[in-house]
This record gives sequence, C-alpha cells and structure tokens, in this order.
Amino acid sequence: MKMEGKNLVIVESPAKAGTIQKFLGDEFIVKSSFGHIRDLQDNELSIDIEGGFNPEYVIPSDKKKVVADLKKAAKDAETVWLASDEDREGEAISWHLYEVLGLTPENTKRIVFHEITKDAILKAIQTPRDIDINLVNAQQARRVLDRIVGFKLSPVLWKKVKPQLSAGRVQRVTVRLIVEREREIMSFESTEYYR
Repeated sequence: MKMEGKNLVIVESPAKAGTIQKFLGDEFIVKSSFGHIRDLQDNELSIDIEGGFNPEYVIPSDKKKVVADLKKAAKDAETVWLASDEDREGEAISWHLYEVLGLTPENTKRIVFHEITKDAILKAIQTPRDIDINLVNAQQARRVLDRIVGFKLSPVLWKKVKPQLSAGRVQRVTVRLIVEREREIMSFESTEYYR
C-alpha cells in the first residue's frame, strides 16, 4: 500500500513500534510515546476546583526528550497517525499527543487495531476515525476523581494507618466495604434459632 508524503505513526509501546515499522515500510516512520506524555503534577492538587474541575497538566521531566523528538517528527510529517490503544487511557494518550504536538484535524488521523498483524495495521490505516472525546473525558474524570480523593484522603491514611498508602478510587471503595461489614458484625445480636 503506497502512501504519498511523509507519515508518522505514534504508538504507546516501543516494542510495537519496531514490528509495525516492518509492516508499513519506508513511507512511514513509527515512533513510541512510551505511554502518557503529560500528567497532573506530582506534589500538587493540579485541579482548578473553582474553575470547573479543569486538570492542570504538565510534561514530566522524564518525558521532555520524548515530546521534543515527537514534535520534530510531527513537524516533518504530512500526516500523523495516532495509534494508541482503544481504551480510555489510549484515547487520552492520543488526545494529549494531539494537544501537545499542536496537531490539526487536517493532518491527524486516529487509528486502532486489536492485533499486530500486517492485515490489521493496513486495515486500520484504511479506516481512520476521530479521537473519541467521550472516552477522553471519561479518563480525565477518573483521573481528576483519583486526585481529589487521593490528595485529600491519603495524608489521613499516612497518619492513622501506614505511611505512603494511597487512597484512590479502589482503596476508597474497599475501605467502605470493610467498614460496612465491620459495623454489621459489631451490631449483630445473637438469638437462638431452631427448626
């Protein structure tokens, strides 16, 4: 399959990049984002609670070189193919790439594939789609909720239970289930019962 001009394909994993490069040939350059390229700051809430719960993203220092490399490659490409996974995280990675690399709808295509075979990759290139903003928003909502709950509740856990415990969504639900069960046990009144 011949493609005109320069094509940059960005995948999440460097292991996938080499294999996909072999399938697509010289008309394509395949690079990896190595997962997410930006996130909330480590030691701050990084969420504008008064301003509509908007996340304040930064590019971590360990990703600056990757981002610089991808920006240069995207600038030289006529078409950028965002090929991260099809889940919420993958969709968010594509959206972050789109935003950070300064891409435009005219030069950007979103592709997904469920197996790393030549047929699957070529079929994905023939059937691009837009970034699914609903999946992006779902991932952002999960991340914001994690941060708000974790940032406020984790220090309490550190003082009362154990240092460095994280109070994310899963831990919070688990703690609630344990507390509810403990309350049931404590309020249980034994009575004799016969058949």
